[in-house]
Amino acid sequence: MLDQSGPLNSLGFAKSPADTRVVVAMSGGVDSSVVAAELKTQGYDVVGVTLQLYDHGAALAKKGACCAGRDIHDARRVAEEMGFPHYVLDYENVFKDAVIYEFADSYLGGATPVPCIRCNERVKFKDLLETAKDLEADCMATGHYIQRKMGDFGAELHSAADAARDQSYFLFSTTPEQLDYLRFPLGHLPSKDDTRALAAKYGLSVADKPDSQDICFVPNGDYASVIRKLRPEAAAPGDIVDTEGRVLAAHDGVINYTIGQRRGLGIGGLADPLYVVKLDADARQVIVGPKEMLATRTVPVREINWLGDVPLDSQSEWHVAVKVRSTRPPTDAVIRPISATEATVELVAAEAGVSPGQACVFYDRDSSRIFGGGWIHKG
Repeated sequence: MLDQSGPLNSLGFAKSPADTRVVVAMSGGVDSSVVAAELKTQGYDVVGVTLQLYDHGAALAKKGACCAGRDIHDARRVAEEMGFPHYVLDYENVFKDAVIYEFADSYLGGATPVPCIRCNERVKFKDLLETAKDLEADCMATGHYIQRKMGDFGAELHSAADAARDQSYFLFSTTPEQLDYLRFPLGHLPSKDDTRALAAKYGLSVADKPDSQDICFVPNGDYASVIRKLRPEAAAPGDIVDTEGRVLAAHDGVINYTIGQRRGLGIGGLADPLYVVKLDADARQVIVGPKEMLATRTVPVREINWLGDVPLDSQSEWHVAVKVRSTRPPTDAVIRPISATEATVELVAAEAGVSPGQACVFYDRDSSRIFGGGWIHKG
């Protein structure tokens, strides 16, 4: 609990900024660099930490990825410009075990994984957060676009002010204990232009640096090449079949297909287009069917991280809005708990492309608050 005996500083502590140590998780991009620069300018005791998450040498020439090569250099340079200490921690093995291998195995299991969520959950907000505590920091700040607000029962997670930049889908697994320690100084900004304006104000060398687009360890969005290296058997050829098991074409590895895919199937001469509706890695089959097979209203969810004020299973149902993909707006739904960590989510309107391995994130229908979320599974 915070000491409420005196006026609070901008990070919520009843002491001067100079007496408040904050570890800033620095990816080398403009967002986390601005966070570090602004807190340093406000007089806080800032310590920058960058995680090297994958092959430093291979990433040196790759633009647009975090936590390797050029970005480590950029983070270090910002720290030098602003005059605070900066450390690089080698988390390559942790990242490989906690994120990359599961990404490959989930993909081969017919799921559509979201490794950025696992990275936040298992590396940045777990190991790095513990490192921040070891450094005797009062809190850890990141450049994520999400808001932390104090409510009647403690810290709450809220969507960013800029809906176009909101990263709540990727941060749903943040626990109440982590939320108590974390700070997100950019979440209230109206737009990314405001962040870049701050970077220019502080004279940061990364002010005009482009945003990263790809998953950091997946060059140019080519999932298949990464999985092929980790799991060579995944490139084994097989059949594209319909829902009755009839062979329609051949494929060169299930890793080259995703749920909902229509183009590039090599199936011609059909009156109605077919879509990938299921991947069976064990049978080496890509199953295709009509578009309506992609639509579903019932979504089984497990590993739920609940951020409500009372336990998830204290009610028989919760009327909320949910996101089943990061690129879609929240849609009305009902959560029916099975236990404290598992539930069935019923969508009011059917959604296409709901895939195992994706997250289902819960939102308050009447405010910006996030009630956590869980992982979609096959049921």
